[in-house]
Amino acid sequence: MAMFKKKKNPQEDQSSRDGFIKRLRSRLNRGDSWLTYDLTKLAPGGKIDEDVLEQLETQLVSADIGVDTTERIINGLQRRLDRKELKDIEALGASLRGALLDILKPVEQPLEIPDAPRPYVILMVGINGAGKTTTIGKLARRFLDDGLTVMLAAGDTFRAAAVEQLQVWGERNNVPVIAQKSGADPAAVIFDACEAARARGIDVLLADTAGRLQTQQGLMDELAKIKRVIGKLDPGAPHEIMLVLDASLGQNALVQAEKFHASLGITGITITKLDGTAKGGILLSIADRLKVPVRFIGVGEAAEDMQPFNAEEYVAALLAGRQDN
Repeated sequence: MAMFKKKKNPQEDQSSRDGFIKRLRSRLNRGDSWLTYDLTKLAPGGKIDEDVLEQLETQLVSADIGVDTTERIINGLQRRLDRKELKDIEALGASLRGALLDILKPVEQPLEIPDAPRPYVILMVGINGAGKTTTIGKLARRFLDDGLTVMLAAGDTFRAAAVEQLQVWGERNNVPVIAQKSGADPAAVIFDACEAARARGIDVLLADTAGRLQTQQGLMDELAKIKRVIGKLDPGAPHEIMLVLDASLGQNALVQAEKFHASLGITGITITKLDGTAKGGILLSIADRLKVPVRFIGVGEAAEDMQPFNAEEYVAALLAGRQDN
């Protein structure tokens, strides 16, 4: 597989990336930092013992990391404590950083667009309000900047506003949008879009779908139908099933991810609204449980507020103390 083509202005690209990292660090650490700043409070005398680990466990759970993932982290730290390896706050911080990277590094897998097939079909799924349509617009802009041609498919036919919103993104990015009247069969709309994209030699087709409540099996079945119908035109399609999750939902986002994955076999995740209340811990829980690649993360509405996921940068942002903001 070939990575996205290099941008024409790498200095501008790096500047955008640097600005994103700064915003990520700032927005994940509003108020007291949930980790580093509190470590000194947990062990004011500098001694690391089981009481410190127990308090840290509480901090991790409250940060939306979840009980199972937190236990995995704490158990690892306990083993190091038993081996006399956690002698001070610095050692605890380094060990914690390593534990977080062990969870996040395996899912740091950027989205790759191969030279074939064409179109490369990306099916976007997620519940209403997660930022799915906005993510489509941002992805379209990114692909265009990388020299790829793009088409959008308005597969959310249940809400007229959803079609209109996608058409606005199409006009903004100057890319074609395939849409039908409200209430049309979503699978038929996306199938037609696949045919149109193939006929026009389009590189990437981004297909929107209705916001799905993961508890409504009928709606999940319809997404599975879309997947089957697309596969009739191209057995390998959709080539990416990207789930868009709202980080501010905390552990409910994990429940959503598990349901979508069980029904569809998602191949990538984009996590939005990391500037919300979850403070980023939910990403660790999702990565630990599902092991699905995290493609992008977002901290705001602007196009530059969504960037490819980088584990080192993310952990550094999580562990930034309030004094660093």
